[in-house]
Amino acid sequence: MNKRILPIVALAALCMGGQAKVRLSHLVDDNMVIQQLSDVRLWGWDEPGKTVKVTTSWSSDVVTVKADKDGRWLAKVKSPKASYTTLSITFDDGEQTTINNVLSGEVWVCAGQSNMEMPVKGFWGCPVQGYNDWVIESARHRAVHSVKVPSIMRMEPQEDAQCQWQECSPQTVGDFSATGYFFARKMHEALDIPVGIIEANKGGTRVESWLTKENLQKYTSEPVDSAGIVAFKPEQDYLRALLWGNGTFNPILNYTVRGIIFYQGCSNVDDPGNQYSERLKLLVQQWRSQFALGEIPFYFVEIAPYHYDDVNGLKGALLREQQQRAAQIIPNSSLVCTNDLVFPYETTQIHPAQKQQVGERLAYTALNRDYGFEQVLYKSSSYKDMIVKGDRIFIHLQDNYHADAPYEMIEGFEIAGDDRVFHPAKAQHFWQPGGGYWDEALVISSPEVKNPVAVRYCFRNFLLGNVKNAANLPLFPFRTDKW
Repeated sequence: MNKRILPIVALAALCMGGQAKVRLSHLVDDNMVIQQLSDVRLWGWDEPGKTVKVTTSWSSDVVTVKADKDGRWLAKVKSPKASYTTLSITFDDGEQTTINNVLSGEVWVCAGQSNMEMPVKGFWGCPVQGYNDWVIESARHRAVHSVKVPSIMRMEPQEDAQCQWQECSPQTVGDFSATGYFFARKMHEALDIPVGIIEANKGGTRVESWLTKENLQKYTSEPVDSAGIVAFKPEQDYLRALLWGNGTFNPILNYTVRGIIFYQGCSNVDDPGNQYSERLKLLVQQWRSQFALGEIPFYFVEIAPYHYDDVNGLKGALLREQQQRAAQIIPNSSLVCTNDLVFPYETTQIHPAQKQQVGERLAYTALNRDYGFEQVLYKSSSYKDMIVKGDRIFIHLQDNYHADAPYEMIEGFEIAGDDRVFHPAKAQHFWQPGGGYWDEALVISSPEVKNPVAVRYCFRNFLLGNVKNAANLPLFPFRTDKW
């Protein structure tokens, strides 16, 4: 692994020391989208002590910075209000470098594992539903730009990565993150301004893959030396801790962004207790600290139903439960439910085809919470409480926007008595006129369970329900027991 690191370190040293002309981060380049109405950070390298002047096409201001002893420099410029006007930025250290076709808009990070990395054109054997339609209509979203940071492992945090901003078009959209693109596309439609996405992700990675060495040492027992990391999963490098954050995420941390969308969790299935939710909270704290932009939004995606070697098993359900807990303990966060976004035949498909709805639900969340679209409903309903009456359990949901649907043929519920054996259950609506706490409820029962004590909804690795709220968003899987 060290042999892979040395050439790029040597190359970086040559670039910084043997070149008079300013060198920019690959993220600071033609076609970039800058965060509107903010102090945008621009950075690069030059000879130590050299002065770099930064000018922009939208302002007469000149920002002057000096390269430090290691050749690094960072400038901040005030960005204009979002528009489709193309902008340029010039860097002058005695020789000018200009980047063009810059747009001011909204910038979001697309992080996580393979379901975030999965492109619009799909993976081998894993198509994205509607691919041809997305290619054809992509020309209407040329103001959506994306940059994909190469997925690489490094023992030390990297300051740059070989990447390039791409303008959305029929020729390029197939390589965009599908979830990221559908998020950006919906944002573009709603806001009518440019949207940039920074794709920094890697298939198969765990939460620990993105934690820093300091956090791993302080809060986990993960090895942080190269021999220990490799020995942990010698044939599965995507599961290794530390390395992916160093190589794939660290290069973007100077970028000025609005928020993070995140799709990950499958590789942490089987984590004990509350470990996943606590480490995800730690990761969000780490990223917010590293970006130094305050408590930026963190919106993430529930792992989809998948067999995990046993469709009736619980380890996938337990991870989803941890994701719901994470949404409660991470400030300024929200979780998107996906229980309805797999087809019945996708039992063994870890990359479900319905990515459009995933990205759009993330966009609904951002539009409501961050952009003033109060009438856009983004919350999935969730379990609130229950009461047992004879052989029936009455459950009450929250965030249902005053509607639990469908009206009949409700699917996905199970019920159990003291023997802890769950049986498929019948669910029906219940209204009681005259006012009172249980005026509106779902009534759960089964002829096999005479004295019920617990209810579960889609609380298995792969069990599809059909309960939705007035926003047509699915009910989060849940259990009322702690067995």
